[in-house]
Amino acid sequence: MDFFSPEFWTALLSIIIIDLVLAGDNAIVIGLAARNLPKHQQKRAIIWGTAGAVVVRALATIFVVWLLKIPGLLIVGGLLLVWIAYKLLVEEKGHDDIEAGGSLWEAMRTIIIADALMGLDNVLAVAGAAHGSFLLVILGLLISVPIMVWGSTLILKWIERFPVIITIGAGVLAWTASKMIVGEPFLKEYFANPVVKYGFELLVVAAVIMIGTMKKRKAAKEPQPKAANE
Repeated sequence: MDFFSPEFWTALLSIIIIDLVLAGDNAIVIGLAARNLPKHQQKRAIIWGTAGAVVVRALATIFVVWLLKIPGLLIVGGLLLVWIAYKLLVEEKGHDDIEAGGSLWEAMRTIIIADALMGLDNVLAVAGAAHGSFLLVILGLLISVPIMVWGSTLILKWIERFPVIITIGAGVLAWTASKMIVGEPFLKEYFANPVVKYGFELLVVAAVIMIGTMKKRKAAKEPQPKAANE
């Protein structure tokens, strides 16, 4: 992919949006993991824990980029990403199960493990949006690092104030998923017609946003179960 091509910059913009929506949540985990440490150790735990998480994520993303070259796996990855986009819209993520580390090493270990587990959606999304470009993968990681380290509070405030960010993020994920599916080599003949290709991409994005939004509204109207002590 040419550095000066519109496709490169469109893919990079997609990765930035994906990082804003998905990596911001991981930043909350990083803050929670280091919350019990003394102030002077918190910054070190966050920096070194994030560095370890980024190395793991870089290796995982490059592996997924290579994996997606295997025939048929673009469809599998695309369908998984459609599901991730849908879940982003309808699920409220909690972090109550994240244990705060009592020492610097414990906090770093928690950050690396939690990010590896929670970052699977981010890895797949960035790998799909990069279209096999390792330069885009590296740029995506460089963008996600400051977001994870410094952006947790800011991202959380943005999402609470402008919930449409989640919808936009889900739309970008769905669009990335649809591009992965239409990019599958043995399906190319079916999407040779631009109308069919772009129509399919638009349909996937619209379906994810509509179904996810309807599900979320329905869940909001349902009565919440009362606590046991009430």
